[in-house]
Amino acid sequence: MVALRPGLQDAEELRTRVRRQQAQGYRLLAAWRAGEALGLAGYRELENLIYGRFVYVDDLVVREDVRREQLGERLLAAVAAEARRLGCARLVLDTGLGNALAQRFYFRQGMLANGMHFGRSLA
Repeated sequence: MVALRPGLQDAEELRTRVRRQQAQGYRLLAAWRAGEALGLAGYRELENLIYGRFVYVDDLVVREDVRREQLGERLLAAVAAEARRLGCARLVLDTGLGNALAQRFYFRQGMLANGMHFGRSLA
């Protein structure tokens, strides 16, 4: 997860934040090999007026040395299957405007850019 979220200080901060997010429905799916996590997908079921009920992918990361093994595709497919099982008709995620590699990956997975996500710091 640190590869995707370099602002995490350590494993304890990750655990604390994941536990807090779990109270909001966050789930974490991992791709394992020989007891080692090679990829992670963090997601939650949400509802809004735009999509109705949907699954939002907060985090999707695969270790760089195994990225050609289609783990990201398999993790995303597993999250999509869970979304369908929950009765959701849509899978949604955000990625940075400058993250061309991720954008190409998402396009290959049949995902389209439907808009822009805006935000600002409140500090």
